[in-house]
Formats: sequence, structure tokens, C-alpha cells
Amino acid sequence: MKKALFLDRDGVINEVLTDRVKFVNKPHELYFLPGVPEAIKKLNPFFDFIFVVTNQGGVGLGFMKETELNKIHDHMISELKKEGAIIHDVAYCPHKPKSGCACRKPNSKLITDLSEKYDVDLLKSYMVGDTDTDIIAGKKAGTKGVFLGKSDPLADAVFPDLISAVDWIIEDTTKK
Repeated sequence: MKKALFLDRDGVINEVLTDRVKFVNKPHELYFLPGVPEAIKKLNPFFDFIFVVTNQGGVGLGFMKETELNKIHDHMISELKKEGAIIHDVAYCPHKPKSGCACRKPNSKLITDLSEKYDVDLLKSYMVGDTDTDIIAGKKAGTKGVFLGKSDPLADAVFPDLISAVDWIIEDTTKK
């Protein structure tokens, strides 16, 4: 079985609720957070897969269509690839917040579906997020949790941003 790194999107990979952008509803509104392409590029050799798992309630709320969301993700993947950073797949929940669906984080369906599709050992994998719902989803699936922010009691590690977490993730994943 393979190991994977699961990344939340908004607040981990790209800006959200900043002076430049409130929410990402168009490809040109996606701005990478500092160090993200370098972080993913540095992590790629240590994981069989790097996935993005993201709640995108804006679809269910009518702020964008799934076709537009897919354009945003295609743009994100291609821009990262230009920097040598590879994202293997993106899974998203398009449903409204509080819709009761099985896929919206803190539920773990996005993670477990990708793990089944790609034969991933979740116990050797990591979920990186900036909200407790990300960490809870990862824990429900069986991954380690890396929280980006100030603190999260369920997380295995806490860092201010993705680039700061890279060395810990690499060291932890290469332990025998």
C-alpha cells in the first residue's frame, strides 16, 4: 500500500478571507500562500500521492458551478506543476454547509474514497488543514493530523504554515 499527504485547499494552499480575495470563485482569484509550491515540491518525493480534499459549499450555495470549480482546480494543479509541485488528485464536497452529506469534512469520505481509489494506507498518511474539521476528518480516516494555525488539541503537530511543517512531516514519515 502507498502513503499519501492530504491537503485542505483554502487557508492551506491558497489565500481565503484576505485583502485580495474573500472566496475563490474564479481561477484568477486563486493566490498561493507563501512557500506553498516549494513545500509541495519538497514533499513530493516522500509521498506516493499528494491530494487536495476540500469543502466547497459555494457550489451548493450557488456562488459557482462545479464546472467553474473544476477550472479553479485545473488552474491550481497546472500552476503548481510549473513550479515542480505535483498534486495527483482533488476531491471536493460541493454541498451546502450543514446539508448532512457524508462527504463534507469533518466526515472522512473524501479521504477514504481517495485512499480506496489509489490503494493508500491511511495509517501511514497525513491530513494537513487549517480548521478542526480538517483534523477531525483525518483522524476519522486514520491519518496523522497537521494543523496550520495556533493550536489544535487533536493534531499530531502544529505549524504556522505549510512550508514550516515540511521538515517535521518528512522526518515523521521517514521514521522506521
